[in-house]
This record gives sequence, structure tokens and C-alpha cells, in this order.
Amino acid sequence: MLYWMMKHVLLGPVLRLFFQPKIIEGAENIPKDGGAILASNHLAVSDSFFLPLMLSRRVTFPAKIEYFTGTGIKGKLQKWFFSGVGQVPIDRSSASAAQGALDTGVRIVREGKLLGIYPEGTRSPDARLYKGKVGVAWIALESGAPVIPVAMFGTDKANPIGSKMWKPYPIRIKIGKPLDFSRYEGLSGDRFVLRSITDEIMYALMELSGQEYVDVYAAKAKEQSADVPEQGGPSDRVPEKKVG
Repeated sequence: MLYWMMKHVLLGPVLRLFFQPKIIEGAENIPKDGGAILASNHLAVSDSFFLPLMLSRRVTFPAKIEYFTGTGIKGKLQKWFFSGVGQVPIDRSSASAAQGALDTGVRIVREGKLLGIYPEGTRSPDARLYKGKVGVAWIALESGAPVIPVAMFGTDKANPIGSKMWKPYPIRIKIGKPLDFSRYEGLSGDRFVLRSITDEIMYALMELSGQEYVDVYAAKAKEQSADVPEQGGPSDRVPEKKVG
């Protein structure tokens, strides 16, 4: 009930008024029922707000557990808000906790729901598309669900990194055709297969979004930019497009 109140009464109308969000391509690629994985590029925190707003079905995103464990009035309001926009707490502080996060993703999809996930693992530091982590591939193989690439546009302008206030800016969304990885059934333990699937997803995102691809993890890029002034251009390498 809280999710739908946030979407249609409390938050959704305000977002529609100031940001005029619109799906400009591929709305028909979202299944009317059944589980699926929405793999999106990640430009800003607001990505998790605008995509669910524009879909008739509920979308569940994993969110760091700190959003749900705060104390006092602020902590309670934060927990209420993130629960209300359809996010579930995920603990990624250790290897076992990370596996728990993946298991949660599989459970959500097997329940016939839409799981929103960011393969890059964190927001892009410069609006480019970074190397994907293999967790999305593992969830796809364990759940048997299709992966639907999603490209967000404009959220980094409306909600720049480090900004406390959002600025009105038109938000646009493209949704790609579902990717079927059933040919890899039973191979979720093979790291080479997981990397191949992840690269295929990132290639689809690159084509859909038009972003420049960087063959480095976004988290690593953030660490390097904090330590060393950026020099040169990004890697020219892109994931190989898979056939069949």
C-alpha cells in the first residue's frame, strides 16, 4: 500500500510535474506478468525513482542496508521512505552477506516480480558506462528469468552527484528487448560463462544508451580518480557481442 501511495499520491505526481519523465522506446518489452531482471545503467540515485514511476508493475531494487538501520526520527523516516519506493535492504559487508544479496535477488524474481539491478554496482562517476559485475548473470541463471536492458537519460542532470537538491530536467527512458540466457542453464558456477553473459548485457546497454564504454569497474575508477589526476582517454575495448 505504501509503495502505491508514494507512486500515485505522495511522490509520483511531483516527479511527473517537474521532470516530465517519458519512456521513448521499448515499453512493450516489459512483460505483463512473471519475473524479470531490469538491468539498468546507473547515472544517479534518482534512477531508482523514475523507472518504477513509469512502469505499471512494481519494481523492487536492492539498496544498502544502512538506509534501513538508522536511528532516531531521521532513521525511521529514511527507512519508511526507501521501503515506500520499493527498495529492500541488502548487506554487502562480507562475502557471505554478498551471497545473501544475490539470493534475495533470485527470490524476488522467482516470486514473479520485477527486480531492478545496476550491473555497474555503483553510480557512474562521469556518465560513461563501466564494466559490469557478474552478479546479474548469476541471478539470471539461477532464476531462469530474462534480462531486460534499460537506459536512463537525464537523471545525472536532474540529480548531479553530490547535490542535495534536484533540478528540473526532462527524464527519458529506453527499454531494450529481453535477453534470454537459457542456453547457459546449469552453468551459474562457471566464472567464464558469468563474465560472457555480463559482457553481453553491458554491450546491449552500451548500444541502447549510446554511452562510451570503459573496461574498468566504476568503483575502481572512483578510487583512481581520488588518488591520481585523470590522464588520457578511456579504454577502447568493448564487450564482444555474443551470437545465439
